[in-house]
Amino acid sequence: MNGQSDENTLKSLLPALAQNRLQSLKLEHGVATLVLDVAGMDKIERERLESAVRDALGAASGVEEVRVAMTAERGAAARKPRIIAVASGKGGVGKSTLSANLAVALARAGRKTGLVDADIYGPSQPRLLATEGQRPTAEDKKLVPVPSKFGVSMLSMGHLVEPGRAIAWRGPMAGNALSQLIDAQWGDTELLVVDLPPGTGDVQLTMMQRFKPDGAVIVSTPQDLALMDATRAIQLFEQAQVPVIGLVENMAGYICPHCGEASDPFGHGGTETAARDMGQAFLGRIPLDMAIRLASDEGVPPAAGDSPQADAFAAIARRVLTWLDNQ
Repeated sequence: MNGQSDENTLKSLLPALAQNRLQSLKLEHGVATLVLDVAGMDKIERERLESAVRDALGAASGVEEVRVAMTAERGAAARKPRIIAVASGKGGVGKSTLSANLAVALARAGRKTGLVDADIYGPSQPRLLATEGQRPTAEDKKLVPVPSKFGVSMLSMGHLVEPGRAIAWRGPMAGNALSQLIDAQWGDTELLVVDLPPGTGDVQLTMMQRFKPDGAVIVSTPQDLALMDATRAIQLFEQAQVPVIGLVENMAGYICPHCGEASDPFGHGGTETAARDMGQAFLGRIPLDMAIRLASDEGVPPAAGDSPQADAFAAIARRVLTWLDNQ
């Protein structure tokens, strides 16, 4: 078994993380030899990656032995993180809160995660991740992300302008600002969550054209009007050939903190039903919870703690990672 086509087949069998870090792969006389870039990975992560590679290729037809070499010579800066766009068809559905907590949950799952606040006109991520007042530095004419205490590095227009100052820019200026935030010095960041502004405007189009996301997460509330707008957002990604990872239903159900009675002011299950009707995956639902609002206002994302709210975000993060690792 030899030849370039066979090596391509073996490459397709590798998990996504290994494909992203693959430097070379050769197959000769039944021996598959791989060189993987492991810059920025600790010992446990390297061992898991090697084990996954051996499991993936060891059972392949014609492979008698798998040899794995690891190197950090390429440098973390040469890799580009995989981009997860978080979008909604309309404002007010909790997209930014979901973005912040998804990024934190991904980081807690062991992935080096960054966050871009691409809502150029209404940045909120500095408040959500308690980085207000911090300013990014520059290196080689590129921005260096601001660290947060939740294990997520981030960049936002909120880090570049005075708090409360209105940003009155036309489309091309907003697009250029987005480019500076994404094309930054992300180092060994593996995943980049991009919190897009609501709707289907210039910033979204710039994102598709210059930085094609690996996948998109669509956020909606259960009511029909929000779902109609979410459908338009999905159509935009489909037209740009960006796969939709799935839909999240936010503000799904409310438990009164005084009497304990459950109610559904925005409905319940509408997003899951819409996802099924459109042939999309349903990633999970987040309740309408006062604890989430209070924690977010205080710059303490619920996903960073241990609570039912944290579990809900962690479950969505696991489904996103499963989707990414299977690509």
